[in-house]
Amino acid sequence: MTATGPVAVVAAYLLGSLPWSYLIVRLHRGIDVRTIGSKSAGATNVLRASGKWAALLALLLDAAKGAAAVVLARALDVGPWWLAAAAVAAVAGHVFPLFLGFRGGKGVATAAGVLALLVPGAALGALAVFAVMVAWKRYVSLGSVSAAVALPLLVGVYWSGGAYRMEPGVDPGAALLAGTAAIAALVIVKHRANLVRLRAGSESRLGAKPPEAEASG
Repeated sequence: MTATGPVAVVAAYLLGSLPWSYLIVRLHRGIDVRTIGSKSAGATNVLRASGKWAALLALLLDAAKGAAAVVLARALDVGPWWLAAAAVAAVAGHVFPLFLGFRGGKGVATAAGVLALLVPGAALGALAVFAVMVAWKRYVSLGSVSAAVALPLLVGVYWSGGAYRMEPGVDPGAALLAGTAAIAALVIVKHRANLVRLRAGSESRLGAKPPEAEASG
């Protein structure tokens, strides 16, 4: 178990580093998605660069690589702390991808794929927070940050309710809480410029098309 833990983390990081958004836009338009719009290699920027179907494909592939990292770590039976570390590594791979000079996206879609398998109940609650905030304010970035803030709180609620006890003597709740808090921190830090614009009232709303407005992705 100990020997396979680092393997799971490295593999998760490499999976997270797969630059689907970059490749989709490069193949479709022959440009680097990081040179336009938000300068981010994420699904929201793919929407701006290549349209809704390309963005949907990027969203699904980015989520899938996060889910794959969790599946792999579980298949290696690495234990809760290494599993949590692999989950964080997958999101870090998207945010700081090896294959794109460590300039990637903001981690939201990859985090969604990770969390859907890692903490499905809390992930569903965070998704509800995201949907409500975007519907209310029409800021994708605000929805992403709000969901990130809610996520570890929801994990804590589930943990206190005994949801994560797999068998007698095994309680992965602390590892899951630490891992989800780290993922939330990554997402929030990558949205720091959006938070500045939200405070200034200059952040672009969903559906608006300013030339260089930065969005979540």
